[in-house]
Amino acid sequence: MIARNEEKNLPRTLESVRWADEIVIVDSGSVDRTPAIAQSFGAHHSFNRDFKGHPEQKTIAIGKCTSDWILLLDADEVVSPGLAKEIQETIANPRYEAYWVPRLNLFMDRWIRHGGFYPDHKLRLWRRGSAQMETGVGPHGTPQYDGPQGTLKHDLIHYAYPSFENYLSHMNDYSTENVAVLVERGKARSLAGFVRLALLNPAATFVKNYFFRLGFLDGVAGLIYHLNHSVYVHWKYVKAWEARKRPE
Repeated sequence: MIARNEEKNLPRTLESVRWADEIVIVDSGSVDRTPAIAQSFGAHHSFNRDFKGHPEQKTIAIGKCTSDWILLLDADEVVSPGLAKEIQETIANPRYEAYWVPRLNLFMDRWIRHGGFYPDHKLRLWRRGSAQMETGVGPHGTPQYDGPQGTLKHDLIHYAYPSFENYLSHMNDYSTENVAVLVERGKARSLAGFVRLALLNPAATFVKNYFFRLGFLDGVAGLIYHLNHSVYVHWKYVKAWEARKRPE
């Protein structure tokens, strides 16, 4: 995993993987107790303050692993007991070289189970050397593997956004990290493109996720989440538009 100032999340996360043969953490510059907590769990903790993006940092962490199988985690994720047992049984007699894991996400006080956000499948488990991180694509680059892949059944628990303030902070960071990629791809280059991507696309995203994907079944938290997810989409393209128009 990668981390920065995760002293609140890290004990819960590391406790859930005590069974692992090794724990590798690459830190982009924590100034809290993250290093001490990592070391207390026997993790191999190292610093790389030259943070070029989430996928790039994860590539460095993956490169430091020495075990036969890799389980990629974020510092705010917890391996449920059922998933831990399933992983250990799977790699003891694997049918595939890579596996998708269902993820259950917390937003404020609600576990989001509708709106296209559950099961939030992520490719997180693979035989070392068989998958590579997708880089140069913004904050949400994922592991890439071309061969046959399996899917596990038990959830990875993601304490994603325990407060609205936390959500806004993350979305602001993620939308900023997307800017270079969007500009390079020529997104929102024209006024018509800006209107489509920054205005119509967020509205369509809300309608699809909240109504057609039944996001309204998650109550008030679902309404807040899907409204603000659409705002996040809007932010990405506004920031790209601003960066494109900014003088060199």
